[in-house]
Amino acid sequence: MQLKFSKMHGLGNDFVVLDGVRQSLDLSLAQLRLLGDRHFGVGCDQILLVEKSTRPDVDFRYRIFNADGDEVEQCGNGARCFVRFVHDQGLTDKREIRVATMSGVIGLRLEADGKVTVDMGMPEFNPQKIPFLSPNTDLLQTLRIGDNDIVLTAVSMGNPHAVQVVTDVDAAPVAVQGPLLEAHPSFPQRVNAGFMQVLSRHTIRLRVFERGAGETLACGTGACAAVVVGIARGLLDSPVRVTTRGGELNITWGGKGTAVLMTGPAVTVFTGEIEL
Repeated sequence: MQLKFSKMHGLGNDFVVLDGVRQSLDLSLAQLRLLGDRHFGVGCDQILLVEKSTRPDVDFRYRIFNADGDEVEQCGNGARCFVRFVHDQGLTDKREIRVATMSGVIGLRLEADGKVTVDMGMPEFNPQKIPFLSPNTDLLQTLRIGDNDIVLTAVSMGNPHAVQVVTDVDAAPVAVQGPLLEAHPSFPQRVNAGFMQVLSRHTIRLRVFERGAGETLACGTGACAAVVVGIARGLLDSPVRVTTRGGELNITWGGKGTAVLMTGPAVTVFTGEIEL
């Protein structure tokens, strides 16, 4: 099977984007893993699939697969690439679109400067809905990770996140704690592990170990989760500039009952075809 694709990235968080509107796609787990493999395939953190909408109130369906082939609920950097892709491919001329994801409907807007703003919806702190197996609903939770007890806050941005505050993000034990947090039994659907350093009331640095992908250069939902946690804990004020290893995102959140807005770039690296 000859498969056309675009290679894109949002701050170095990279994607293989597939047009499932004009070509019929039913990829196996092995084919998804081949696409994501950086040695034998194209290579990416996630594979994004654009499909026709099955609902009259949305423009497209948006599906996300990690490099290990698992389908996941949400990807913020991918959402920005999504709207750039459908414009570049001539699938729509609308600057604002609504797309259906596994976790609900999100709104995307292509700005005049080429950046993209994503309405990421409202954060969810209820442990049952994250899901997070906890005997209480406290904002601060303590988990045993290896030989250490760490303090974190669990939140969902359409996908589960565990955010902890660190004094120096460069020295944070991302490679050690990331995999342990991802597979911790308290998170039955696994979790994205965020390590946040607060620089000021409006500025943070962030590293994220993503489930099914490992540490990425940037994580859109992780940036939203970190800002939401920082504001909820009284450490930050909206808007917040999030500096990742791949670049910067701007996040705004008005507090409980309001949606999180994320603005950042989306870039096409190249297009091509691969034989599967």
